[in-house]
Amino acid sequence: MMLSGFFRLGVWQNFFRAWRGGYTGNLEGEGFTLGGVYVIGAGTQGVLLEHREKEFGDKVSLPSVLEAAEKIKPQAS
Repeated sequence: MMLSGFFRLGVWQNFFRAWRGGYTGNLEGEGFTLGGVYVIGAGTQGVLLEHREKEFGDKVSLPSVLEAAEKIKPQAS
């Protein structure tokens, strides 16, 4: 996303939401890598949830993570 990320309204909204919530960060690292969350099931279940950040500060929904985690079935040994 590089420099264009600084001109996106959603990025600034996410920044102020985090700042109001008390998050300060450490300002270490390169800072231009977007993250993601994956919930992967056992055996052949595969990926149950995939969330990729589209812009800085884009958060995954906690209820969707919990719902996906509940779908994980134990693998038979």
